[in-house]
Amino acid sequence: MPERMHAALNLPPTPDALGDHQIGLEARAQAGDHLDTRIWLRLLACSTQIEQQIRQRLRTRFGTTLPRFDYLAQLDRHPEGLRMNVLSRYLMVTGGNVTGLTDQLVKDGWVERLPDPQDRRSLRVMLTERGRAEFALMAAEHERWLAELLGGLPLPDKQALYDQLGRLRIHLAQLADTPASHPVEGSAHD
Repeated sequence: MPERMHAALNLPPTPDALGDHQIGLEARAQAGDHLDTRIWLRLLACSTQIEQQIRQRLRTRFGTTLPRFDYLAQLDRHPEGLRMNVLSRYLMVTGGNVTGLTDQLVKDGWVERLPDPQDRRSLRVMLTERGRAEFALMAAEHERWLAELLGGLPLPDKQALYDQLGRLRIHLAQLADTPASHPVEGSAHD
């Protein structure tokens, strides 16, 4: 449907209305591509756009990075603190990355290392009072940004999208637990 007709019917513009400078990953898709390919590229494009906005806003508003925000969010969800190896798994990064962030945040007074009461050989990291207060400000702002960025979708559409993506996550997890039934010819495994 042409964009003028969308506007006349008071419908939101379609992604086809995006200019070359905004299309990003979705530009790889061709009209004749399989629907699964187009969905995958659209998911990537949306995720990338949202992530870029959040990164830029965190940098501008708080002088911080998305990895640092994610680190603090994990500790906020676990007030009793986390072992470094668990935090590393939650963040899906190496232990070295977590150690570097921890060193910075300890220096800034946002995080502290404490002996693990269940294993004296291990340390837990947890937010300090200052870190908890500073993160609360960032988290509230972050939530407002997400509401703005996803504000173009009515609530029922958001819920439907959330539900559909949940089903996709379950399907993907099930596939990951199942050995591939058809190896790719010419792959490194041959």
